[in-house]
Amino acid sequence: MLLLKDQLWVLVIESKRAEFSLKVGIPQVLGYMLAAPASNLPLYGLVTNGSSFQFLKLVRQKTPRYARSKEFILDQDDGLAQTLQILKALATLVSET
Repeated sequence: MLLLKDQLWVLVIESKRAEFSLKVGIPQVLGYMLAAPASNLPLYGLVTNGSSFQFLKLVRQKTPRYARSKEFILDQDDGLAQTLQILKALATLVSET
């Protein structure tokens, strides 16, 4: 688990095979994000198994709500380029707060 500026959470699913679904890591990263100190700012997460990436956004309200991005796969379409663009945008967003 990697945490950047109390706002960007990164969870890497550790395994010898990259076939593990990202779905196994989503509850874990959301649990970490929900346990973070209260903040009015949205929290962002990234789950990866090394070849696939999925971003999450958690907004704290009376009932917390989260959203997931589509799954980005490195060897398909622009998966790597899109993942890097999103990471760059999140880094900028988090560094401004």
